[in-house]
Amino acid sequence: MIKKIVKSIFVFLIFVIILFNAVVIFTGRFYLYNAICNTYLKGRNGPSPTEYLIFENRKIEAINPSPLLKSKFYSSSSLSKETGKKLNAVRAFAFVVIKGDSLLHEQYWDEFSDTSHTNSFSVAKTYCSILLGCALKDGYIKSLDEPVGQYISEFSQGTKAKITLRNLVTMTSGIGFNESYINPFAYPAEGYYSDDVLKASCKYEMDAEPGQIFKYLSGNSALLGICITRAVGKPLAQYLSERLWKDLQCEKPAWWSLDKKNGQEKGFCCINSNATDFARIGMLYLNYGQWNGKQIIDSEYVANSIVPFNCKEEDGTANHTYGYSWWLTNYNGENIFYARGILGQYVICVPSKKLVIVKLGRKRPNPGKNHTPENVGVCIDAALALYK
Repeated sequence: MIKKIVKSIFVFLIFVIILFNAVVIFTGRFYLYNAICNTYLKGRNGPSPTEYLIFENRKIEAINPSPLLKSKFYSSSSLSKETGKKLNAVRAFAFVVIKGDSLLHEQYWDEFSDTSHTNSFSVAKTYCSILLGCALKDGYIKSLDEPVGQYISEFSQGTKAKITLRNLVTMTSGIGFNESYINPFAYPAEGYYSDDVLKASCKYEMDAEPGQIFKYLSGNSALLGICITRAVGKPLAQYLSERLWKDLQCEKPAWWSLDKKNGQEKGFCCINSNATDFARIGMLYLNYGQWNGKQIIDSEYVANSIVPFNCKEEDGTANHTYGYSWWLTNYNGENIFYARGILGQYVICVPSKKLVIVKLGRKRPNPGKNHTPENVGVCIDAALALYK
């Protein structure tokens, strides 16, 4: 009896393996091999913030490193036990608070430290937006209303020819990307594990007219990254190093994951750095693009980035959620803008308090209301409790 059961299980597994390979070969989704090897075969059902070494990466050089100033109140207060429990529940491993231009608090858990390289995931979308602002200031790109087809030939005809860089950065392209995070055939899995991010991003048809509806889709940022690369004539990681890592005096080199060796950076994902260097983009935007007296990005671009773009939400209401790849919300009367990644990576800005909060983690929190994860409020409350 036992032999029959074992034999049946073996036959079933062989059938599943054959069927899986047939699906991969028939559909051309060879990225699924990479996905399975790095998730289920490692005891996980999704990506990890520490797995950047499974990909090819391009280095983001720290050309002009300088540590952040420390507040006179640096680490003079501790997180409450209740906050600690809430952060532990989402497996946080870094929590950093900046007030003005000074480091007020930093805390790390487990094996992580201020030098750990971890994946920002979709915080990279915000970096792409910032690089778009840099490219505008540098003259590589003349206008946000330049058509995507000017840089990617697959978008030069039909309705796709109407899509502009502004549509990509505001998530209003109208392209019908499948953004499911549990479907292995959807865009996030393919974009993350594929060896050809351009091909993965060009095969979807239109769902709506460009510029009309905000719909958060990773493929938009992937396309934006490709457009910026072609506009500036250099890899995104190199441009990021020259225009932000250098001017913001980031302390440590970082890595941007590629689709393949010497390939394209994943514009929707995967800048691997540390909490205090991530915090610097929040500090930059709280100062409307200025750093140490130098205007790195035009203040008007920054101002437009952190207010709702004029379009509709999917439910037909006015967009109140998204600017130029910055998330927007109101928390207890405070207008907040923030960048976020899928496993609870946040760069949160509280303008009225001149606070920047960075939280890095390993677990996706509850979505919350109006697109805002509940854990964002936890981070803000914790920072305000430390506020001096």
